[in-house]
Amino acid sequence: MTTCFIGIDVSTTAAKALVIDDAGTVLAVASTEYPFDTPRPLWSEQHPDLWWNGTVQSIRQAVDRAGISPTAVKGVGLTGQMHGLTLLDEQGQVLRPAILWNDQRTGAECDEIRARLGKARLVQITGNDALTGFTAPKILWVRRHEPDIYARVRHILLPKDYVRFRLTGQYATDRAGGAGTLLFDLARRDWSPEVLEALEIPAEWLPPTHEGPEITGHLSAAAAQATGLPEGTPVVGGGGDQAAQAVGVGAVQPGIVALTLGTSGVVFASTGEPFVEPEGRLHAFCHAVPGRWHLMGVMLSAAGSLRWYRDTLAAGTDFDTLLAPAAAVPPGSEGLLFLPYLTGERTPHPDPLARGAWVGLTVRHTQAHITRAVLEGVAFGLRDSFELMKAAGLSRIDQVRVSGGGARSALWRQILADVLDVELVTVTTTEGAAYGAALLAGVGGGAWPDVDTACAQAVSITGTAAPQPEQAARYEDFYHQYRALYPALKEISHHLSRLA
Repeated sequence: MTTCFIGIDVSTTAAKALVIDDAGTVLAVASTEYPFDTPRPLWSEQHPDLWWNGTVQSIRQAVDRAGISPTAVKGVGLTGQMHGLTLLDEQGQVLRPAILWNDQRTGAECDEIRARLGKARLVQITGNDALTGFTAPKILWVRRHEPDIYARVRHILLPKDYVRFRLTGQYATDRAGGAGTLLFDLARRDWSPEVLEALEIPAEWLPPTHEGPEITGHLSAAAAQATGLPEGTPVVGGGGDQAAQAVGVGAVQPGIVALTLGTSGVVFASTGEPFVEPEGRLHAFCHAVPGRWHLMGVMLSAAGSLRWYRDTLAAGTDFDTLLAPAAAVPPGSEGLLFLPYLTGERTPHPDPLARGAWVGLTVRHTQAHITRAVLEGVAFGLRDSFELMKAAGLSRIDQVRVSGGGARSALWRQILADVLDVELVTVTTTEGAAYGAALLAGVGGGAWPDVDTACAQAVSITGTAAPQPEQAARYEDFYHQYRALYPALKEISHHLSRLA
C-alpha cells in the first residue's frame, strides 16, 4: 500500500487539501471556497465553522480523487492564514467570528502596545513592530470594545489551529504561526512572558508551541468519522502560510530566498539565527523548519499591479500578448518609472495612504514602455526588501526561488534577475503552502528524516534566469531614482487621499 500524507491550507478564501505519496508526488488536490465578512469599513471577519466544514469536504474529495484507501494516509500537516484571532470559551466553543489578518480596526491598540513596551523593546523581543494585521492588537480590541466576550475567553487560537483542535481535540500551534502573533519571544521560540505581562494577557489562554514537523496530536474518533481518515492519524505542527510555502519550494537553507510573485509580493529569506530589522520594517518570524528563522518583506501589489493595469488599460488582452512587445524595450523603459503602491504599501513603507504613479512619461512612450515600466516597478519594489535584509545583516543571498502567477512570465523573471542581480530559479512544485504542509507531515511521519532531506528529494529546479551584468548595471541607476519617488510623493499622496 502506498504511504501518503495530506497538507491542509486554511486560507482566507478556501480550505485546500493536497495528497502526496512518500516520494513527494502530488496525487490529488481539492479546494472548498468560502466567504469572509466586512460588517464595517476596515473590518474583516470569518466564522471558524467555515474552515472546519471546508477542510472536511476537501479532505474527502482529495482522498477520493487520489484513488487511495484512507488508511494509506499516515500524517496530516496544517498551514493557513496567519495572525487571525479565534476566541474559545472553557468548553471550546467559538465566542465570536474570527478577526482576520487583513482587518484594519486596531490602530489605537497598536499605539497602546508601543506605549506599554516601547517600540524598540517590542521589536527587540518579537522581531516586529505593532501592525494592525497581527493578533495581539486584536486581543486588546476585544478587551476594550467587547468586555462581555473577553470575560469568557479561555483559549486563543490561530485559524489553522482551530482546525487542528477540531481534528485532534488538542490546543496547539506551530512556532512559525506563533511568531506572527506579536506575543512571541523570537529568539526563545516561545511565548514572551514580558510581552504577555505588559499587555495583561493570561499565558494560560495560549496553546503549547511545536516545531513544524512535530506531532501535536492524533485524529479523534469524531474527526475520523467526519473526514473519513483513520482515527489516530498523526497531525503535525505545520506552519504559517509563508513558512509552509517556503518549505514547498525548498527555501529552507540560509542563502536560499523564496520570492512569491502573486497578487502581493513576498520575499522570504531563511536564516540560521534570528535577524531583526531595527525599525521593524521587515517581519522576523520563526521558520517551520526546527531551529531556523526567516526575514520577510511584503509588497501589497505585485502581480496585482499588472492585473490592474491589464484590466484597466488593456481590457480583453491576454497577458502573453500584452507582455510580448515589452521585451524589445530597453531596461529603464527609456526613463519611465512605475510606483506600484496601488493599495498602499507594507515594506519598506508601512503606509496605507501611499499611492501609485507613472513618472517620466513623454510622447515617445508607447504601451510597450508602460507595460515594461510596470514589470520593472514591481521588481524595484521587491528589491527594497532585499536591501533591508542585507542592511539587517543577511549577507548570503545565493539563489532566489520564484513562484506565483507572475513567475510564469520569462520576461518578468529575467527583469527580476537583473534588478536583484542574483540567479532566479523555478521549481517543480506549484501548490505552495499546502505542499509544504504535506512535506512537514511526511517528516513527522518518518518518510524523510528531516525537512532539508524532504525538500532535496521532492523539490527540483526546472528553469533558471541568470543576471546579465550589463543590464544589472543599467538598472542600478534607475533603482536609485525609484527609491526617491516615495519620499518625494508622500505628502501629495496623503493630501490626495484626504481629498478623495
